[in-house]
Amino acid sequence: MPLKIDQSLTPKNPLPAIARMWELSARKILAIEKTWKPADGTPVFTVKGRYTSRGWTEWTQGFQFGSAILQFDATGDERFLEIGRSKTIELMASHVSHTGVHDHGFNNISTYGNLLRLMREGRIPWNDREKDFYELALKVSGAVQAARWSKLADGTGFIHSFNGPHSLFVDTIRSCRSLAVAHQFGHCLMGEQDEKVSLLRRLVEHALNTARYSVYYGEGRDAYDVRGHTTHEAVFNMVSGVFRCPNSQQGYSPFSTWTRGLAWAICGFAEQLEFVQQLEGSVLRETGLTILEMAVARGGDFARLEGIAANFFTAATATADFYLEHCCLDGIPMWDTGAPNLHRLPKNYLDKNSDPYNAWEPVDSSAAAIAAQGLIRLGKYLAQRGARNSKLQTRYQKLAARYKQAGLTIAGTLFSEPYLSTNPKHQGLVLHSVYHRPNGWDYIAPGQKVPNGESSMWGDYHARELALLIQREAKGEPYLTFFGCTG
Repeated sequence: MPLKIDQSLTPKNPLPAIARMWELSARKILAIEKTWKPADGTPVFTVKGRYTSRGWTEWTQGFQFGSAILQFDATGDERFLEIGRSKTIELMASHVSHTGVHDHGFNNISTYGNLLRLMREGRIPWNDREKDFYELALKVSGAVQAARWSKLADGTGFIHSFNGPHSLFVDTIRSCRSLAVAHQFGHCLMGEQDEKVSLLRRLVEHALNTARYSVYYGEGRDAYDVRGHTTHEAVFNMVSGVFRCPNSQQGYSPFSTWTRGLAWAICGFAEQLEFVQQLEGSVLRETGLTILEMAVARGGDFARLEGIAANFFTAATATADFYLEHCCLDGIPMWDTGAPNLHRLPKNYLDKNSDPYNAWEPVDSSAAAIAAQGLIRLGKYLAQRGARNSKLQTRYQKLAARYKQAGLTIAGTLFSEPYLSTNPKHQGLVLHSVYHRPNGWDYIAPGQKVPNGESSMWGDYHARELALLIQREAKGEPYLTFFGCTG
């Protein structure tokens, strides 16, 4: 396993580095607020250290304002609460009703959801009208996301990407948070003839189909089937509803692994395991998915896990193991495991610390920030499962430690140079993020051959979310979940 896991780490070890990160983060959020003009579009990634926009889909605005809310959460500095709250009220409404994207869980949980969670935790004053406003936004967001529905031959379906009804993106597994939260508020999607569509059922069907079609398990599905490999896009014939082929929009190929998509799967499935774990069994049975979950579920040592959770667990552990086997020694991955110039890197490059300034292929720090959080969450889930099952306790506790320690190790890399951005003139927080390598959207500095030295709004947000997750555990504060806003 290339990642050199530090088994001695505890959540308290990174606290000094995290405190330094929050200091740098504060300056960068304020710098963006000073220079950013809403008319210029949503900040997406940096060029020469300054955040710029890229018109594709509006999926990063929530990370911008959500970062300010997380900054307040971590430090108590009310300047950032004011930024996050006022900009959410002023500018996020269009994202709530946006029918053209699959990113509701990114934009709206990061803003309305975080604000409501802080209110329920008593971190900001309770206000019934404000609470109702946040809840209504989250209800509508979940229903709008659920309406992007494509039906398959077996009667189930998935939330389709902005590419069209044929397109299932692996990213969306983490954006399903919007459906989960709306369901917890008792909401549903109203359809033709007043049909009440269960948001929980659509969440579960989408997640199970992501596990089935976007994640590979080494079962000979095609010539490139390796356990834990993910494909960015699964393509379907929408006349018959039958799966046709894998594809990739942002990765190198359908048969290699775009590592940010891999990270979305790790984190998304780990979070859904946490969500499903706190539901009553009767609620899950109401989704009517018994036959489907048996068809998709795979056996192995964890077949004792029940139904829906077994599928999520299998996908989470497969992708987590693949990540740990295909990142560099310090936990940072290359942007794609099959990138065309990897063979030009030094022999056994994965056995060394990552080199973001190499001449051949970029790394992606944003994938590391997302994956690290997923690994920590998966470790916590396994520890809790092991505590409830004496027969599997030893095995679960061993895996729990592996994943959690791996996440803490990666966090240590991200919160230090050359990844932590210490330059006060650079608006990014975590350097060496990649957006869309195939489209050539990433800035390449003079004298460099590949993108490096730049940041992304999603990478910076998830680094902050990772830091807050660790900080809260170290200080004995409430565990951070996306559904904490539901009470």
